[in-house]
Amino acid sequence: MAQAQIGRGVKITFLGHSAFKLSGSGVSVLIDPWLSNPLLNTPVDKVGPVDVILVTHGHGDHVGETVPVAQKTGAPVVAIHELSVILARQGAPQTIGMNKGGTLAIAGLKVTMTHAVHSSAVEEGGNLIAAGDPGGFVIEFPNGFVAYHSGDTAAFKDMELIRELYHPELAMLPIGSHYVMSPAEAALACRMLKPRWVIPMHYGTFPVLTGTAEELMERLKGEPEITVIPLKPGETVE
Repeated sequence: MAQAQIGRGVKITFLGHSAFKLSGSGVSVLIDPWLSNPLLNTPVDKVGPVDVILVTHGHGDHVGETVPVAQKTGAPVVAIHELSVILARQGAPQTIGMNKGGTLAIAGLKVTMTHAVHSSAVEEGGNLIAAGDPGGFVIEFPNGFVAYHSGDTAAFKDMELIRELYHPELAMLPIGSHYVMSPAEAALACRMLKPRWVIPMHYGTFPVLTGTAEELMERLKGEPEITVIPLKPGETVE
């Protein structure tokens, strides 16, 4: 895995689509672990130690291998309440339901669930089951580093509140368009959030996801304090 440095000893590994593993201060967090995505197929037994699994919403390209990873690692799964109940029913050994605006202290982290503008459902037996609202997560590490994973979302004005309340240094934002923000909306989201770094996600996995990191970088040329880090699947920044 290629490595570069962005600060404070927290490693961020892009596992393809919207899946990330963040590790620092002795704790590892897995977010939206669709490990079998077409960009990078990571076997469950190769994901390494995991202390917490965060799931932003119920769609299959985000829930992914949540249950097998939870069973393999013993890591608790954190999701909005309704989705946590579904994942427990599907076999996750420990789930923690929460809701937007709430903060959970776990494994030395502070995890806050934020709003997201999207939909959320789980497919079971060929039927779609409502899985509560979609959300995002702000993760504060013991060393003070703060990262924001927006989940699938449109741009929304309350991103200014996320900046004001939590001051994320790193934002992981979707740019693919069609189902999520395009680079144009993601650039506006960056102006509201004002992170030091932004890692684009949820693009290029399927032909319909047409947004590109190059377009996001072009639209942020007037914001020199924001650095776009377009990671390839499997790459790590520290």
